[in-house]
Order: sequence, then C-alpha cells, then structure tokens
Amino acid sequence: MTHWIVAPVILPALLAPFIVLAARYHIGIQRVFSVVGVLALIATAAGLAWQTSDGTVLLYQLGDWAAPFGIVLVGDRLSTMMVLLTAVLALFVLLYAIGSGWDDRGRHFHALFQFQLMGIMGAFLTGDLFNLFVFFEVLLIASYGLMIHAGGDARLRAGVQYVLFNLIGSTLFLFALGSIYAEAGTLNMADLANRVDLIGPDATVGIRVAAVLLLLVFAIKAALVPLHFWLPSSYAEAPAPVAALFAIMTKVGAYAIIRVYTMIFPPDVEVTAGLHDVWLLPAALVSLAIGMIGVLAAKKLDRLITFSVIGSMGMVMVSISLFTPASIAAALYYIVHSTLAGAALFLISDLVRTGRGNLHLTAQAPAAGAALTAALFFVGAIAMAGLPPLSGFIGKLLVLEAAYDSSAIAWIWVIVLGSSLISILGFARAGSILFWKAHGVTVDEDAPQLDRPSVMSYVAVGGLVALLAAHTVFAGVVHGYTTTMAAQLFAPEPYIETVVGTPGKLSTPKEGY
Repeated sequence: MTHWIVAPVILPALLAPFIVLAARYHIGIQRVFSVVGVLALIATAAGLAWQTSDGTVLLYQLGDWAAPFGIVLVGDRLSTMMVLLTAVLALFVLLYAIGSGWDDRGRHFHALFQFQLMGIMGAFLTGDLFNLFVFFEVLLIASYGLMIHAGGDARLRAGVQYVLFNLIGSTLFLFALGSIYAEAGTLNMADLANRVDLIGPDATVGIRVAAVLLLLVFAIKAALVPLHFWLPSSYAEAPAPVAALFAIMTKVGAYAIIRVYTMIFPPDVEVTAGLHDVWLLPAALVSLAIGMIGVLAAKKLDRLITFSVIGSMGMVMVSISLFTPASIAAALYYIVHSTLAGAALFLISDLVRTGRGNLHLTAQAPAAGAALTAALFFVGAIAMAGLPPLSGFIGKLLVLEAAYDSSAIAWIWVIVLGSSLISILGFARAGSILFWKAHGVTVDEDAPQLDRPSVMSYVAVGGLVALLAAHTVFAGVVHGYTTTMAAQLFAPEPYIETVVGTPGKLSTPKEGY
C-alpha cells in the first residue's frame, strides 16, 4: 500500500480551510499558497503517473481497512493520467485568475478552487461507487460557489439552473447506488466486477435498472444530449477561469462511463447488452451535431465556446460508445485535447472581453492587444474545429479509424466530417467579425478606455496553447500510452486482484450467487 496516492485529495483538502481561516483577508498570501499547492499537486501527480506507467496498480486503504469493507483509493494508468491533466490545467487557470484579477472580485475564490480540485481528484482516484458520489457532491458544491463568484443577476440565474440539474443527477445517482447495493451487497467497483458475473439471467432486473440510472447520471455530468441543457448558460455566465477549469468537469462523466462500463458492465455482459451501441452512440452523434450547429448559430463568443464543448463531448462519447480498445484509446487522446482546447478558448474569450468590453459577435473598433489575442484565438479555433496540423485533427482521425468495424460507420463518418465543416464555418465567422471586420470600424474618441490584458494572462493562455502543440508533436507517444491504457481497462484482473485480493472475473457465470 502506498500513501502517496492520497496526497492529491489531502493536499487541497488541507489548503482550503487554511486559506479561509488564516488568510481570508490577504489575497497575496492566498495566491502564494494556492499556486504552491497546485505545483505540489503537479509534482505528486507526475510521480503517480510515472509509477503506474508500467501497469502497476496503486492502492491506498483508508484506516487500513481492506476492501470491500473499507474505503480505497486506486491509481492505474487512466486515473493518474486524469489527475495529472487536472493538476496541469489548474496551474494555468490559476495563473490566469491571478493575472486578470478575477480571484479578487469576490470572496473565497482560492478556497473554493482547492475544494474543487479535491472533489475532482477524489472522483478520479476512488475505487468505490458511493465515494464517487461523495466526491461528485464535493466538486459540485465548490463549483456552485465558483460559478457565482463576483456576483451578477445573470450569473446567479445560471447558477440556480446549474444547481437544479445537478441535484437531479445526484438524486438519480442515489437511486442507482441503492439498486446496486440491493442486488450485489457491495459498492466497491472491483468487488462489483466479480459479483455482477454471479448474478443469474433470471435475476437481472435490479442490476439493469442500476446500470441505466448510472449511465443517465454520467451522461448528465458529460452534458450529453438531451441532458445538456444546464451547460450553455452555466459555462457562458461563469467567470472565465472557472469555465476553463470546468473544461475538466464534463470529462469526469466520461471517465466514470469508461471506468464503470469496462470493469463492472463491459460490452460482453448480457445484463447491460445494448446500452453502448443502441442508446449511447445515437445520443453521442446527436450531441456532436447539435454542439457544432450551436457554434454556427451563436451570437456571443462565450456561447459559441460552450456549444463547442458540447460538440467535443459528443466526439468523445462517440468513440467511447464503440467500446473497443482502439476506440477507448482514441477517446482518451481526444479527452486530453478537448480539455486543453476548451480551457484555452474560455480564457481567450476573457481576453476578448477585456479588450473590447463585450463578447457580442458584432464588428467593433480594434482593441488593445487585439493582434496577439487574434493569433491565440486562431490557434484555439483550429484545435477545437479539428483542422490540421493540431491535435484535434489527429484525434478525429483516430476516432474515425476506430469506427471502421462498427455497423454505424456511415453515420459516424458523415456526422463527424459534417460537424467539423460546420464548426470551421462557425469559428471562421466569429474570428472574422471580432478581428478582421474590426479594422473597418471607426474608433469612437469619446468611448471609455478599456484595460489591456495583463502579461500573466497571456502567459497562462500561451501555456495551454503550448501544451496543445506538444500534444500534437508527441501524438504518437501519447496515443501509444492511451493504447496501453485501454488494454489495461479491458483486462481488469490485476486491478481487481490488487483491490480485493481475488484473481478477477470468473470465467463462467453461475446461477445465483
């Protein structure tokens, strides 16, 4: 048992109350501790990712209670990669919040930020479905506060909508957990993987209901159509650094689907047959289409970016719904890309707002720093639309290649390529209005002078763009790693043996258990 795996959860859990109690009136001290804490998270996450890179499964038993009776944290290639991605994203988001002054526009930003990280890290590392619910609630409670940071009626209305939709998801999650516990007598994921195999074919009603409810819950978290209504207003009205951090939030839903439906309810289990291809794939294709149509129809830049996030999640879910090692590897590559691209675009939208005063897609006079902002927007738009040479293009190629053996290959290719064309048109329209047509507008001498974005703001956005470039340059290495990650997910026996001490799934199901 290793103790390092609990550090990504404990560190922000200790920092948040310290910031509230000892530095609540000293923004400078809050900033120092918050940045140092995130740097420590990155170092810890990198160490955990290195330890698991050879296939090792790390286990931490809270209170030294063995599973399934005790709470466990488990680290494998997938969970440690997501932890590292979150920590790196958090650093650039935090630098932007400090450089732009967003963190000083309301109380407790840094404490809520740390609590948010605690919830996200816990969700990725937990080995228990009930504690997945607990960490979901932790990150959601923190996100409620972050959403309404700096106040405003529009932000408050969006926050209420966000709360209501996620409360529905939480309620469904509790119903699903109750159904699973009633049928299997455990909520530990490794233990469940063994017990689901023991359920006879005539006693599967409860576990089927639970599997469907879990899929609904995770689809809400992933903003999958038609459960996506909470996302456009919530992300568009949230402060830009908060929306950028939220780029990883939808990936928590995708992660949960990958984890639960490769370990507990894999495609070859008769209990949940049809959930992946019959229901998940059509919803993912519709999400992709609607998201990119929203990009073309948006009248404000922040709404355009939120719809691009919905579309990118549709792309991720299309790949996940195929449920083959190749498709999961492609989905994991695209998850990293879409997280970085979405976060960069949210921060770029705030640069635009700072320079021109609003985000309406109407021509205005050139703003201070418009040239650099336009260049960053150009790169971010290429990445999100999936144009070569950046990682979005490579990710889409991987998804299309993974769909070769699918019976829905024609639908997948048509919708993926068609939505890509629509997103290109949408981003090109927005960029031309914001930056190109601006040069034909007369400058109003009497208009109030707007602030120029700070150097640190550009550094933070530039860091995310640099990561996108690195994700492209090292695409072969990253995809090779996600391929080994997918292979580990489809052979969960070492994970199960590490957690519960049994060799994994039984070779033949038995009648009853």
